[in-house]
Amino acid sequence: MNKPKSILKTILLGLVLVSATAMNASAQEKPPFWDDVNAIKAYDKIYAPPANPILFIGSSSIRLWVDFTKTFKNYTVLNRAIGGAVTTDADLYLKDLVFPYHPKQLVIYVGENDLLKAPDATTVFNDFKKLYGDIRAELPNTPIVYISIKGSPSRKQYQAKAIEANRLISAYIKGQQQITFVDVYHPMLDKNGEMQPGLFKQDMLHMNASGYAIWNKLVLPLLIKD
Repeated sequence: MNKPKSILKTILLGLVLVSATAMNASAQEKPPFWDDVNAIKAYDKIYAPPANPILFIGSSSIRLWVDFTKTFKNYTVLNRAIGGAVTTDADLYLKDLVFPYHPKQLVIYVGENDLLKAPDATTVFNDFKKLYGDIRAELPNTPIVYISIKGSPSRKQYQAKAIEANRLISAYIKGQQQITFVDVYHPMLDKNGEMQPGLFKQDMLHMNASGYAIWNKLVLPLLIKD
């Protein structure tokens, strides 16, 4: 792909999503991210998405993946994550942001935002199970890479809930077919088991290039090459 053209597309999609988010704030009767999703669908009509991509979905840790196009240049990829999304949002929009693309593989990161409102880890786990079941109803054999909930310094108070949710989801995935659980929580800790601020942007929530370098090392070997 021509790099300047790719950058322009990224900028255009970002502007569309920002505009949609602003409109969404004044339309509370709509489901969460309704305008964002429709903006993506409108964008797809202008720039046709690739056929049968490796589809990345979830929340901002996917959407803001540093050097996404460069990192996955040897793969046919498509990023359709929405910042701020929780697991139920990803589930709600499967017919809009997953199934129409006929992905040959799914990469999912969602669940961290759930920690803020979910009363316990079991709730996060149950929402994941529903998402997974709904995906499998339509895509029974599509390989899935599920990235575990990371630890974020700004959300340290939810650390225990994140660890337990990861444990429950990991145990469940072990009994399933064609899905891989990728633990990013522990590889992002230092030798003393503490979270590393140096892997994050100033907000201590979103990762910088150093954080994504860890993810790249873990995820790239699992992707299907063209």
